[in-house]
Amino acid sequence: MSTDVTDKSPAAAPPGKSGGSATGGGLLRLVLDGLRRNMRQYGMLIALGLLVVLFQVWTGGDLLLPRNVSNLVLQNSYILILAIGMMLVIIAGHIDLSVGSVTAFTGAFAAVLTVQHDVAWPVALVLCLVVGAVAGAVQGFLIAYLGIPSFIVTLAGMLLFRGLTEILLEGQTLGPFPDGLQKMGNGFLPEVGPHTNYHNITLLLGFALLAFVVLQEVRDRKRQQEFSLDVVPTNLFLLKLVAIAAAVLTVTMLLASYKGAPIILIILGALVVGYGYIMRNAVFGRHIYAIGGNLPAAKLSGVKDKKVTFLVFLNMGALAALAGLVVAARLNAASPKAGLSFELEAIASSFIGGASMSGGVGTVLGAIIGGLVLGVLNNGMNLLSVGTDWQQVIKGLALLIAVGFDVWNKRKSGS
Repeated sequence: MSTDVTDKSPAAAPPGKSGGSATGGGLLRLVLDGLRRNMRQYGMLIALGLLVVLFQVWTGGDLLLPRNVSNLVLQNSYILILAIGMMLVIIAGHIDLSVGSVTAFTGAFAAVLTVQHDVAWPVALVLCLVVGAVAGAVQGFLIAYLGIPSFIVTLAGMLLFRGLTEILLEGQTLGPFPDGLQKMGNGFLPEVGPHTNYHNITLLLGFALLAFVVLQEVRDRKRQQEFSLDVVPTNLFLLKLVAIAAAVLTVTMLLASYKGAPIILIILGALVVGYGYIMRNAVFGRHIYAIGGNLPAAKLSGVKDKKVTFLVFLNMGALAALAGLVVAARLNAASPKAGLSFELEAIASSFIGGASMSGGVGTVLGAIIGGLVLGVLNNGMNLLSVGTDWQQVIKGLALLIAVGFDVWNKRKSGS
């Protein structure tokens, strides 16, 4: 009897071997089990981290140079803006092929107003956002209230607004823009406070963002527990917080050691926080998920699906206009060829970030992660001098793998 107790006691294990490895193995099993059960949520985030590490090694450390990180933000900001709106459209069960052309058209409209007619740039900015919203509203009306498929309507919109851009610019590039508008695409936050080796405002914003994200994660976890919803294991949750802190602090220090945070990054951050809140907490966000997930059930529940669809496309038009202003400001000119393939980049970002072709699935953060995956791929391959032909091949494979992973994950969950 005593022999059995002694054999089963942890004290019987050699110090530093079986006991420690059992504890470590148990922790590892918990983490891996949590990752398997939440693979859809964390899969692309892990992929993004691996991409960063791989390209950091392959480029000899050039990927995470402060200057390159800043350029990475500036080069991909407009795609990330479009990806936010596109994610909402796809969650609602639709698609928008016109965003690249609307982007080009609003940039051209801004150039005509500010360069040819000397309209003050803040007024031009507001007018361009209104024009984009109207363009989205017209398409949303045709889709929601006339029942024309979104693919057909937005395909027509893609051709229409591309042609209008050519007409507006008369086939020529028009610029330059006023300094205030240029800063929207190329500017940085001003330096204030004591002289240090880092950008003070960027450091403060980075620390504030870290505190906000951690508190939000803890609050969301408590809310899920209150409603008896499944939550990730504690060990995995703590690992997630550590990863978030490491990512935020790394980006903050890199940006602060160069010129500070780009102005467009602040705008993008406000969009992510605002739209993230709407999709998680607001009634409108719940209705978008409802009509995309199960339209008949949503109608029976009293959801005004036509109104929701109309507003989703209106919102997409406004965000496309904002992206158009950012592109034009960054290039300091409006071009008839601006915005080419932007719709494909935004759609790819959404699907890589976790959206589903059937609708009803996806997050704003997922769209940002998907856009960053494409951005890191583009930037890393440029640093490695990979030709544009092979870049297209690799990005196509990345999209195919992401969608294939989504299909496999849904089948596994269903079984």
